[in-house]
Amino acid sequence: MNEEDNKPYQGETNQTKNGFLTLMSRLVIDEKLPVRFMYKTVPEHLNDTGWRLFTGYETEEFLENEGVNMIPMPMEKVIQIDPSLEPLLEYNAGTVWERTPESEGWERVYDYKIPSANVEVSITNDVDQFAKH
Repeated sequence: MNEEDNKPYQGETNQTKNGFLTLMSRLVIDEKLPVRFMYKTVPEHLNDTGWRLFTGYETEEFLENEGVNMIPMPMEKVIQIDPSLEPLLEYNAGTVWERTPESEGWERVYDYKIPSANVEVSITNDVDQFAKH
């Protein structure tokens, strides 16, 4: 992949700019494994960029325990760990990237469904039930 392939199209980098933190897999920090898969979801709070970075070796059980296994990491530190991430971190929510072990560069992924937070919502037209909440 050449440098031009990583440049965003106009309109792909002008949203979700608020935060400075990413969530990075503990395997990158503890095991010194490279980031090989990442996506940007809608930020969950003002400091969140929405970026989630993984090695590709995370198990389902590992991912279920996000509070322990996904570490808040400033974007500056992420770029120090892997400078190739810097141009990708400019993209908007909904963007997914992967880098296979045999590949030198990053490739955009279009067929991955980004997980969303599970939020329970109760909808009612019953005024009495609404007033109880």
